Parts: sequence; structure tokens; C-alpha cells
Amino acid sequence: MEIKKIELKPVVSEKSYNLVNTNNKYIFFVDTDVNRIEIKKAVEEKYKVKVTNVNILVKPGKSTRDWKTNRTFRKTDKKKAVVTLKKGDKIGEFLNT
Repeated sequence: MEIKKIELKPVVSEKSYNLVNTNNKYIFFVDTDVNRIEIKKAVEEKYKVKVTNVNILVKPGKSTRDWKTNRTFRKTDKKKAVVTLKKGDKIGEFLNT
């Protein structure tokens, strides 16, 4: 089994900070070809925390139109991972304000 390099991009928004402060849930953008197990291992390895749950949602790409050729196309889909940590664990990249 080959080891993939998974890029975790934290989502910075008011809603994500609210989830961090109330439910200890962190939101990341991830590649579309990774699964829950790989995300869990990547978060635990990168941030040295214990992950209890991973939920995934796919945000479909928007349809746009090229103004020169009048063709429509779809942008790429985005995948979000909502990671729940064990009580007491925190990730330092997210500011808890």
C-alpha cells in the first residue's frame, strides 16, 4: 500500500470557528480522492491529536459560462472533511477567539 501525501487546508470562517469553540469540530478542504480513514490518519499524524469522527461532504462545482465562446462548463468539485477531536484535544492553527 502506497502512502499518499494528503493536503489539509483549514477552512477559515465564522461558522468553522463556532464549531471549534462549541463542538470541538474542525473543517478542512481535502483532495477529492481521499477517504475517511486516510483523512483521520493524516490529521492525527500532522497535529498529534486523537480523532473520534470524520464526516465528509462534497460541494459540487458551479456552472460557469465562457464569455468568448458562450460555452458552459463546470468547475471542479470540492471536498470538505469535518473532523471531531477527542475532548481536551485542540489544533493550534485554529484561533479560539
